[in-house]
Amino acid sequence: MVTLLAKPIVLLGFMGSGKSTLGRQLAHQLRVEFVDLDRQVEINAGISIPEIFAHLGEKKFREIESQVLREALDVQSGIIAIGGGAPCNEINIRLIKQKTVSVYLKISIPELAARLASSPTPRPLLEGKTLEETMKSIVDLLNQRETYYNQADLILESDSITPALLLNALKNFLP
Repeated sequence: MVTLLAKPIVLLGFMGSGKSTLGRQLAHQLRVEFVDLDRQVEINAGISIPEIFAHLGEKKFREIESQVLREALDVQSGIIAIGGGAPCNEINIRLIKQKTVSVYLKISIPELAARLASSPTPRPLLEGKTLEETMKSIVDLLNQRETYYNQADLILESDSITPALLLNALKNFLP
């Protein structure tokens, strides 16, 4: 049986918080489509996110990301994992609040640093930084972004969010 969602569920949070992994697992459980916004950005741009940052810059990346987000919200009804900076402008957060059920996956700074240090996924905003510099960057970026993240419909605060925990938190939003 396929679950019909009234609105797409958007997972937001800092890089390394598990949005893509949990989103994929939740979509499988609910039998709905899963969209990884970062992957869609790469498909639309025809190059990887690190290449976009290196050749076109962060500003251009954010423009592409916003366009892909708008497109995804117009056609998707499943689970969408968005990049850590995607909700961090007034237009994007307004669209997310109007068109989705949003969940902020709030992970502690030490856990984020550990996850990012061991991640095979390149993170342009952290590239070439020591662990100490990475921790400072995480703190600085979270200070800038949490105003947006905290506007989510649900906030799950745990270093070990599981699909079952996420599904339970969403029970009031599911048909």
